[in-house]
Amino acid sequence: MSRAVDILHGGRWTDIAARVLAAVPLNYAVTSALTMLIARLLPGGAQQASVGATLMSFLIFAGLAMTAFAVRSVSRLWVGLIATGVIAALADWCLIAWGGRL
Repeated sequence: MSRAVDILHGGRWTDIAARVLAAVPLNYAVTSALTMLIARLLPGGAQQASVGATLMSFLIFAGLAMTAFAVRSVSRLWVGLIATGVIAALADWCLIAWGGRL
């Protein structure tokens, strides 16, 4: 317990705060964009694809949240999550613009 307190008082609390921000709000945004993309790409009806993508979103969110605390570099974590979110959002936008499933 004292080692954890020493780490927090040693200036590493900023790393923990950055990981928490990446694990919750940024993770939610990235998971939302990925869920929309998966729902558009899954075969079948719109309702079935939405349910399937929503079920997958729970795995994606949990996996990204665990990854936020497992990686060594906070900056690589943020760059990776932002890049994934931007790519998924652009793919969503392109599919909508080209007549993809809403």
